[in-house]
Amino acid sequence: MIGGMHDVLTPAGPQAAALLYLWWVMLALCVLVFFAIMAALAIALWRAPRSTLHMAPDLSSLTRDEPRLRRAVVLAVAVSTVFLLALLFASIFTDRALARLPLEDALHIELTGHQFWWEAVYDDADPSRMFVTANELHVPAGRPVLLTLRADDVIHSFWVPSLHGKKDLIPGRESTFAFRADRAGVYRGQCAEYCGYQHAKMVIFVFADAPADYERWADDQRKPATTPANDEERRGQELFVGSTCAMCHTVGGTRAQGRRAPDLTHIASRLTIAAGIMPNNAGTRAAWIADPHQFKPGVNMPAHSFAPQDMAAINAYLESLQ
Repeated sequence: MIGGMHDVLTPAGPQAAALLYLWWVMLALCVLVFFAIMAALAIALWRAPRSTLHMAPDLSSLTRDEPRLRRAVVLAVAVSTVFLLALLFASIFTDRALARLPLEDALHIELTGHQFWWEAVYDDADPSRMFVTANELHVPAGRPVLLTLRADDVIHSFWVPSLHGKKDLIPGRESTFAFRADRAGVYRGQCAEYCGYQHAKMVIFVFADAPADYERWADDQRKPATTPANDEERRGQELFVGSTCAMCHTVGGTRAQGRRAPDLTHIASRLTIAAGIMPNNAGTRAAWIADPHQFKPGVNMPAHSFAPQDMAAINAYLESLQ
């Protein structure tokens, strides 16, 4: 399984950098306030009068005017107000910085959260150039990306900390989310809103590719599924489209046109399956098909009891879907 960068302290884009600066400002002020409070507490304890069990209680402070203490409290309140206003203005400036990302020539992606996976539709003015993938986003490094966020069932939250902050996906509502990856690399994302039993296993990877590499990847994704090259792959295709798999999954160019589960037209080109929790290889695919609930209890995909030779044929067919 790939790891991918998942670190708020290592920004790879302008929005993540702006949020990191705000975080450092908040951390510095909070540390300063903490040490100031601890120092005031230590001074108060050091200067507090001592007493014994046999001394009469000293109630003079209830009626005695204490201008020095009053000035100290007023000064502390004033400094606290200044600090809070500083944080307010820092938050406003950060919010404006997040909104200033230029969106000329932005890549448009419609991202939908499902229990418990991500569906991505790459939009284009030419409908023939649109394509669908799942759980892995490829974007060109240095080019802005505009996501249209939707939720199919419950509230989800898209969060790739190295690229931006969190954004909720709410059923019945549509929102937008812009970011830019300035460095090529792999960035791990996570659903950050509890969305059900397998919330923790709803992962997404963002691959920031060099522009030429992204164009090659996108051209490959627009192609229909690879035609089976041998008898085993043909047998696997027949089993796939003739079983319940085709009721939920799509494989472009075949009779499998389901819309309730990830598009598998180019499943072999992905590094992971099951929304990022398992490496994509023959062993994990076979285990997932046979009993997905072993790895993700509560997932909507049912278990399948294929004979060993049939499972091998289906696996060979899926392996061919580059």
